[in-house]
Amino acid sequence: MRKDFLSVERLSQTFPDGAGGTLTVFENASFGIKKGEFVCILGHSGCGKSTIMNVLAGLAEPTSGVVKMDGMAVSGPSLDRGVVFQNYSLLPWLSALKNVTFGVKARYRDWSREKVVAHATKYLAMVGLEGDVIHRKPSQLSGGMRQRVSIARAFANQPKLLLLDEPFGALDALTRGTIQEELLKVWSQTEQTVFMITHDIDEAILLADRILLMTNGPFARVAESVEITLPRPRERTEIINHPNYYAIRNHLVQFLGKRSKELAGQRSGGESQSPETVRIDMTTTTTDPEPAPTPTLLKAVNT
Repeated sequence: MRKDFLSVERLSQTFPDGAGGTLTVFENASFGIKKGEFVCILGHSGCGKSTIMNVLAGLAEPTSGVVKMDGMAVSGPSLDRGVVFQNYSLLPWLSALKNVTFGVKARYRDWSREKVVAHATKYLAMVGLEGDVIHRKPSQLSGGMRQRVSIARAFANQPKLLLLDEPFGALDALTRGTIQEELLKVWSQTEQTVFMITHDIDEAILLADRILLMTNGPFARVAESVEITLPRPRERTEIINHPNYYAIRNHLVQFLGKRSKELAGQRSGGESQSPETVRIDMTTTTTDPEPAPTPTLLKAVNT
């Protein structure tokens, strides 16, 4: 078994509750991500998804616990961790191309100007931006184009870990679908490790190798790690015909609609809380007249 590239160990976060006490958002959360994996996390608002993202990015310090990447503890922001936000976060006075070259120059200080521009232009082309459009400023671009620039900028810096915080939340459905496909194309070529927050179940199934499911807060936890047993490469018009698609989707809907509430508020008792592994595979064939397979839950073991 491959060792985890990213290891979240006994992570807890508390905040003042405004009444002289504390609010525990999540407690002793532990999970891992393999190198090159695409992992999405789903959960209701207030469960701590964005807090976990900020800790992974080095933008916030947890109350307790540690995050390790490549065996080293994460502390503060780093060019090894790239972030794509929902609101694009582009520099408005720079063109699309210069928004990308800005980060590339910071990471590769010994590169010539020509090499930096060529590298940035390649990644913009990978998300479908070419020609005159790359010389436009963000105010001259559509929302979908701005998010493409943001994704190109993040990938062009070649971080060890790419963090996506609901990157398509502000886009219309058609634009969202197109950019999801562009993201998959870039990720398949770069094999970078990706951790993504989303509220869209179908988006998570399309993109992820695994989906982490969080219970409701307070005292939220990552309760399940659901393997996405759909072959790659994936096309949204094709995966809906796979026998595993709706079985996985129904499990996710059931968890978020019911079980996330039922499991909410459970204290850890000081123990590390690792998610249970769920594997759903309806393609298993058997000659015995047995009922269809049900989700298999395996207790995750940290290595």
